Amino acid sequence: MERKKTPEQLRSHRWFGVNDLRAFGHRSRMLQMGYSIDDFKGKPIVAIVNTWSDINPCHAHFKNRVEDVKRGILQAGGFPVELPAISLAETYVKPTTMFYRNLLAMETEELLRSHPVDGVVLMGGCDKTTPALLMGAISMNLPAILVPAGPMLRGNWGGKTLGSGSDVWKYWAEKEAGNISQAQWEEMEAGIARSYGHCMTMGTASTLTSLAETLGFTLPNASSIPAPDSGHPRMAANTGKEIVEMIWQDRKPSDILTRGSFENALTVQMALGGSTNAIPHLIAVSKRAGLDIGLPDFEKASRRMGVIANLRPSGEFLMEDFFYAGGLIGMLENIRDHLDTSCMTVNGKTIGENIAGAPIYNDDVIRKVENAVYSAGATAVLYGNLAPRGCVMKPSAADPRLLKHTGPALVFRDYNDMNEQINRENLDVTADHILVLQNAGPVGGPGMPEWGMLPIPKKLLKEGVRDMLRISDARMSGTSYGACILHVAPESYIGGPLAAVRTGDMISVDVENRSIHVELDDAEIKARLAEWNPPSRDFGRGYGRMYANHITQADEGCDFDFLTGTAPIEDPEIH
Repeated sequence: MERKKTPEQLRSHRWFGVNDLRAFGHRSRMLQMGYSIDDFKGKPIVAIVNTWSDINPCHAHFKNRVEDVKRGILQAGGFPVELPAISLAETYVKPTTMFYRNLLAMETEELLRSHPVDGVVLMGGCDKTTPALLMGAISMNLPAILVPAGPMLRGNWGGKTLGSGSDVWKYWAEKEAGNISQAQWEEMEAGIARSYGHCMTMGTASTLTSLAETLGFTLPNASSIPAPDSGHPRMAANTGKEIVEMIWQDRKPSDILTRGSFENALTVQMALGGSTNAIPHLIAVSKRAGLDIGLPDFEKASRRMGVIANLRPSGEFLMEDFFYAGGLIGMLENIRDHLDTSCMTVNGKTIGENIAGAPIYNDDVIRKVENAVYSAGATAVLYGNLAPRGCVMKPSAADPRLLKHTGPALVFRDYNDMNEQINRENLDVTADHILVLQNAGPVGGPGMPEWGMLPIPKKLLKEGVRDMLRISDARMSGTSYGACILHVAPESYIGGPLAAVRTGDMISVDVENRSIHVELDDAEIKARLAEWNPPSRDFGRGYGRMYANHITQADEGCDFDFLTGTAPIEDPEIH
């Protein structure tokens, strides 16, 4: 294929290829590190943004995978430059990784802008890492390709297959109910996470890497390969080769992303039974590309595509099974008629070309549309006087009896209040109550933590209750399940109607009709909000202060208001 760029047109040429004092300094410092001029002169210089750390189990293998990426870059005639970035380990980072997603997005963009690089390999997979890397790369608009971290192996305990998160919540409820012993719980703890890689359920990590592939940011089927599989390092090396070609061809995110590619991602989100967390992330990614995807688009996709990936928490199987069954390309070929197959991808081919003829080896794991796991769509967007700008639910993972329900509210002012009250033996609560958590949104959390799967009160667990209707302005883990209504917008902390709800107020939810309503008139809601005083969230300085001042609401993607859009930022002058 004929190159669109010459060596003199490479971005890095401004640093290394000219004959002046500053370029002399740049070249001499490369020589200082042991490289020769021929190692990098006239070659595409490829950034590898690596989100590895010693405390991120999802990315524990990136220390090795980065060498595979470098191998591919070198084989293709490029020069690799590893640039470490903040590692957002979902398990450990507090108050929540969502609080730092935009920081990683900013860091990614500025790493690329400030360094002499021509393109980038993005290494991510742990929940917020993938959208953050995409957001930064899209805003910078250099050739960019993603190496997905890949799911871990299936968990195992007592002959049972365990899935990240989903089985944790399930068996914790049984432990709280007295049906699982402490010794059994500790055995499970040692068997649920058996390898490096991200969660192997269709949680947020697998959802986001699958959507990144659907958008065109990875090699075909890259998102489905389990992290320990030998195909994973091969994929990493091939990604390194591909980015060099992308640079010569000047194939950038703006050449790949279209309205059609985002509509494909919406369709795939539903078909996978994907995490509700994909909603604010996909909205934020679209806004970086100048394409305004919103809640109504998710609702339309939900009406046209059911859940066909039989994966936990909506189904039975895990990501390892999904890969063996044919992976994402098999599922995409299965729903080809529902996709815009003309959309371009990083390898210069259309998504239709990439998936052509991809087989399915197990039609119970990847179902036909007419044999869907859940025919009504993975995500429902509800509106009403409690959520005038919308809220979301995953009905495929909820008890069907709660999809149309009216009950009294049991309100918790914040997480600490909930934690103190929820397991009181004298708590006045029944299975018909609706648990309501306030002050857990983007500002109120802060960072919209994964608190939306409020625990079932222990007294009800002992009675056999395993699901209740729960409402909050928080998120929930993509591995979670239950009748949880999330992302209520506007959030309570800034005076949204959720702040007006008090214990005993009657709330009605009708998922089929997409409605959520508290039985209060507008005047009463207004009067209560006039008396509302949120808890203190005063950040005196630093990143928290910037976050509180500029974060947008869930329905807007939770990006910083000054980062959205496509207004160009010029490359730095080199003096």
